[in-house]
Amino acid sequence: MIKFNNVTKIFKSDLLTQPFTALSNVSFEIPEGSMVGFLGANGAGKTTSLKIIMDFIRPSTGEVKFSNLGKDKLEIFKNIGFLPERPYFYPSLSGEDFLRFMGQLSGLSLPEIQKEMTRWAPVFKIEHALKRELKTYSKGMLQRIGFLATILHHPKIIILDEPLSGLDPIGRKELKDVIIQVHKEGKTVFFSSHIVPDVEEICDRVIFLKEGKLVYDGPVNRLMKNAKAQDYFVSALTNDSYNPITQIKEMVKLPDNLKRFIVTSDLKDSLLLELMTNKCNIVSVEMQKPSLEEIFYKSGSQK
Repeated sequence: MIKFNNVTKIFKSDLLTQPFTALSNVSFEIPEGSMVGFLGANGAGKTTSLKIIMDFIRPSTGEVKFSNLGKDKLEIFKNIGFLPERPYFYPSLSGEDFLRFMGQLSGLSLPEIQKEMTRWAPVFKIEHALKRELKTYSKGMLQRIGFLATILHHPKIIILDEPLSGLDPIGRKELKDVIIQVHKEGKTVFFSSHIVPDVEEICDRVIFLKEGKLVYDGPVNRLMKNAKAQDYFVSALTNDSYNPITQIKEMVKLPDNLKRFIVTSDLKDSLLLELMTNKCNIVSVEMQKPSLEEIFYKSGSQK
């Protein structure tokens, strides 16, 4: 639905300041029906990319192409629901008035807006607050009503910039559940985050930027499969004085003469052989599975 084609964005402020390259020759695609996480540390270029998609700023070079969204820009952007990282809310409007205003901007009739509010407000758990002024809302409540406004007009693709940032664990879990529900109803979802576990939990595909450059674009499971070998946890029943000759990273003594050894993958077989030679009862052997965070930030995964 969206294709980034060799996009570079250079910001130039004045003659005395060096130009800053926010994006460098970035290319990726958002297929229809997908749930794609957009990862990167703060300053990696995620928000710049989303602003280019939304035509708030223009790329220095390259282009963005849209498909299955409309014939012209007006129709295309009617089919996009966008929630920025720092949305502005009119503080004196009630939640209901804000949603009516946003719905009418998107071309919905008042009965249509009421129908969607009645449906989605309980899902976002803000039905009790719709008659209150927005200035009384907490950060989490503003995120919820902003998200509701984003899907009010039935967009084909939903773009969210750091939608889970600043929320408590319960709030993040509840909004992730809504993202999953919206996706199951056929919406394409593209959301940025610097919180890797959130993306790992609900996305099947991830795009990762680092310092304005594309580092990875592909399925989460392929990334996990190609990760470097990890450590192993080996648990065994041994006598109290037993210490392995094989070099291990850590040994933890547990009750009833049970010990857990942490060993690198290349020394795992050596430790197992040693344990069997010493007539130790091997209880379990478990590979330590890497997280996306470890793969990206510790192992420096490349495209």
